Amino acid sequence: MSSYDVKINNQFYFWLIFCLLLVFLIIIIGGLTRLTNSGLSITEWEIFKGVIPPLSLQSWEVYFDQYKKIPQYKILNQNMNLNEFKIIFYWEYFHRILARLIGLFFFIPLVYFYFSKKININYIRICYLVMFLILLQGFVGWYMVESGLFENVSVSHYRLSIHLFIAIIIISSIFWLILNFKENKNKTFFNFNKSSIFFLILIFLIFIQIILGAFVSGLDAGRIYQTWPLMNNSYFPDDVNLNKLNELIDLNNQSIVQFYHRNLAYLIAMYVFILSIYIYKKNLKLLFKPMKILLAILSLQIILGILTLILGLNIYIASTHQISSVLLVFSVINLYYFRAK
Repeated sequence: MSSYDVKINNQFYFWLIFCLLLVFLIIIIGGLTRLTNSGLSITEWEIFKGVIPPLSLQSWEVYFDQYKKIPQYKILNQNMNLNEFKIIFYWEYFHRILARLIGLFFFIPLVYFYFSKKININYIRICYLVMFLILLQGFVGWYMVESGLFENVSVSHYRLSIHLFIAIIIISSIFWLILNFKENKNKTFFNFNKSSIFFLILIFLIFIQIILGAFVSGLDAGRIYQTWPLMNNSYFPDDVNLNKLNELIDLNNQSIVQFYHRNLAYLIAMYVFILSIYIYKKNLKLLFKPMKILLAILSLQIILGILTLILGLNIYIASTHQISSVLLVFSVINLYYFRAK
């Protein structure tokens, strides 16, 4: 390999790392935007004109007047003044600016790496998929915001979960590509064989848990039953009739969504514990370190989840809980990677 080839490959690797960090950052800011109820502060999509924030009092009043027209202001924030509006505006503004930056930062170097002809074409194809998902994410983001502009005081938790799930798929794809590039391999993510199926099941459970976490966030379901290990004085929420199937599958119900989120966490913890025993009994030494990392991050995630609940949704702990969920995704993918063929 020539020095030029080495240079291009190093550029590609560090580009992927930086893209991963940018997507990680926007997930953090997106979570804080939701926690601060800031996501509806900008009521138009503004693909181009929203790049520059308001610079005059008149511009600020235009944005504030638009916000005053939606149910969130009329029902929840009628006493909000302009300075308070600026706070929630800037959370959403930085979220949108970073999204634009990610799109440009991913697209322009991708064109360069494609025409260089020095990067494995299989890696470039994965990048095409990621680029498509980034573009799709922009449309889904507006689709989510739109759900809170007319009849509701917040965005649809279903659309919020789609928005978050696409972000997790994007960051997971980049992380997998980084692992492949670092190991100089071309492992396929969905490799359904006997040796890896149980690891894929774990990834599936983690993804479902993240979706449920988005439901909890979107419904503000963490604001009820702020006790642990019981939900008030019982294992099951006392406002749900267990004899009615429609109530058990009602994902608009705060209580049942929190119940499922709690119990899937227990299931995941038990599954990881059994999987770790299997790894050590089979003496799969290559997986020892990845499993230890997974156990540490999973333990942290569970502790943060409990603290988020019992401390009344402290924004710093709640945000750290969301951040650690991404680290959990990394750790379980890392474990699976060294098992995949």
